[in-house]
Amino acid sequence: MKYITLANGVKMPLLGLGTFLSENGTDAYNSVKWALEAGYRLIDTAQTYGNEESVGKAIKDSGIDRSEIFITTKLYPGKIGYNNAKKYFEESLKKLDTDYIDLYLIHWPSQNYELTSECWKAMEEIYRTGKARAIGVSNFNIHHLENLKKTAKIMPMLNQVELHPGLRQLHMQKYLNENNIAINSYGPLMKGQAFDIPLLKELSLKYNKSIPNIITKWGIQRNVVMIPKSVTKDRIIENFNVFDFDITGEDMEKINNLNITRRVYSDPDNAHFVPLKEII
Repeated sequence: MKYITLANGVKMPLLGLGTFLSENGTDAYNSVKWALEAGYRLIDTAQTYGNEESVGKAIKDSGIDRSEIFITTKLYPGKIGYNNAKKYFEESLKKLDTDYIDLYLIHWPSQNYELTSECWKAMEEIYRTGKARAIGVSNFNIHHLENLKKTAKIMPMLNQVELHPGLRQLHMQKYLNENNIAINSYGPLMKGQAFDIPLLKELSLKYNKSIPNIITKWGIQRNVVMIPKSVTKDRIIENFNVFDFDITGEDMEKINNLNITRRVYSDPDNAHFVPLKEII
């Protein structure tokens, strides 16, 4: 496993298991169980995924020391605000059956900067209790971060964003690097569209690796935290098999050049499910 070091010195694995759309129960439990057996040490979940209980149970049942496992979870998109950040953080602790969370994120920003700022104030207070080893954001564009700067006492340690060959986010990564904020990709397979890209098929044959392996390694070589998602045991194991090869600089640039600046998930500036005032 390779790691990055967040701004506060906390080490985070560069490869983890995503659990988006992994249903609470057998799917989420087994996927986390198989991932931990395969060597994964980062598990990414969120309150809105509805699977924190199964994720927590699989981690407990694994027998692996809690200190070896990095858990990310995120605040409900529709519950942003000072009070809700604290309320639902405590709820996540109970569901995950853990004393602390390694990384707690605001899942989506509000276009109401004041509301986002108040929410971030709660995140900072949670961080100071020690119950969250690190705090960050997800789906924040640069203008969201610039406005957060005006009131933040502690800047986010990570921004999780849609990032894949069709949306390479080089400009975002440059900004984050300049501000000592780590970057985390979600949606690396472009909702399956990556399997139809001729270059990725070609590189898959060249390196004798799957297309998910190629994309994951492309991200890791860029120092991007990658969290490919699967509920199939063989694919979970295969997706971890990325540390025995390197992509050449030339091929890295070819993948970069696939960029068409097109999202396959929601645009953070037009996410209809994020409120403009806190819902209690």
